[in-house]
Amino acid sequence: MAKQSKKSKPMVGILMGSDSDYSVMQETCKILEQFDVPHEILVSSAHRSPARTQSYVKDCRKRGIRVLVAGAGAAAHLAGVMAAESILPVIGVPIDSSALKGLDSLLATVQMPGGIPVATMAIGKAGAKNAGLLAVQILALSSKDLTTKLQRFKKDQAKQVEKKSASLQVRINAERSGT
Repeated sequence: MAKQSKKSKPMVGILMGSDSDYSVMQETCKILEQFDVPHEILVSSAHRSPARTQSYVKDCRKRGIRVLVAGAGAAAHLAGVMAAESILPVIGVPIDSSALKGLDSLLATVQMPGGIPVATMAIGKAGAKNAGLLAVQILALSSKDLTTKLQRFKKDQAKQVEKKSASLQVRINAERSGT
């Protein structure tokens, strides 16, 4: 049914409205793999396969899923449908798949009625990456191991910025000196 990560019991369920969304949603998978969070990913459409989507969402909590991520383009109702069917946190990733460059997806994902919360990320790969990180942060609330990994991740990001700044200063100084 779903592509699963190496560990046997997934904690994060990732649904995409179409297989064409996979190139974006891979970013979510990469983050989850970086933090060793077991997950699964599958295609299920809010419009073309509503019964499949509903069945998956209703069953996933019993199987150990603790966070849901939905990637969808155009009308992008997948995250809202998932949130309507579950008490699990739902993270929506708008996909740039139409002439509107993802704005339609963003609005469809973020404009949920009161009582149907969906955490909405940025459009595209950056949003998919952040969806993975938000899922890890949610799971870290009950995991010291993930908390430690997240703290290390944040420190590594800060170190990378410092390293890039130092490299830029070397380039700037070389340009000024004409070498």
